[in-house]
Amino acid sequence: MYPFIFPHSDFIRIPTYVLIISLVYCFSPFWILRRAEQKDLSKTLSLDLCLAIMIGGLFGARFMHVYYEMPEFYRLNPAEILKIWEGGFVFYGGFFGALLCALALLRYRKESFLTWADLFAPVLAMAYATGRIGCFLAGCCYGRACDLPWAVHFPPGGEAPSGYLHPTQLYAASWEFALVILLLYFERHLNKLSYTFNGDRMSLTKPGSLFFIWLFLHGVGRIVMEMFRDDPRGPDFLGLSISTWISACLMLVSIGFILSKRKNNVSGAV
Repeated sequence: MYPFIFPHSDFIRIPTYVLIISLVYCFSPFWILRRAEQKDLSKTLSLDLCLAIMIGGLFGARFMHVYYEMPEFYRLNPAEILKIWEGGFVFYGGFFGALLCALALLRYRKESFLTWADLFAPVLAMAYATGRIGCFLAGCCYGRACDLPWAVHFPPGGEAPSGYLHPTQLYAASWEFALVILLLYFERHLNKLSYTFNGDRMSLTKPGSLFFIWLFLHGVGRIVMEMFRDDPRGPDFLGLSISTWISACLMLVSIGFILSKRKNNVSGAV
């Protein structure tokens, strides 16, 4: 755990998590811009979407933390809501906040959401994975006690309890970095991928396929990570965390999209 850069300095004490998220915010637009150029999409709109997603993601992630995970604390200490440099974000809150802002902008510009969702898919996976590295260094989103060889010892004084714990943050980061590679591979070979559903041969070339493949696989990894987490995340529902339920719902939506026949029938039967 390394929660601060220059932790012993009297003048500079930068939260590691904030630094990593800031680097993600800085790097991602360059990658998005490059991908927009390669796909002959509007570079101006790609940067506008980056800004909308960043703003919506920041407010959504903070909102869900404040009003779902720790509402009583912030009710008694409302000024603490503004201290975003101290952490306190929820990915799915950020995801839905970013999604709403992106949908609003694309609707205003009369652009296809699915086309742009595919453009952002590997970048979202990269951003999530890098963010989990920040969680690991900050000591948040920690796992249960663990005596396996890869258990990580968290020192006293941080968010995580002292002792050997499951490195759930690294589980999530490793899974999502693997998804980045997989998505980039799929992007080049989607026209070669097909499956059979209800007697029809289907391909994965329709817009939105890459995004919903990521959404499904992200849900798988998130549910697995949730099984090992032990940090407070708000009330459970039927013994499962809200993030587990959201992941399951997003997986079902993704399956429904992938199996739908919209613009993806391939002539002939298998």
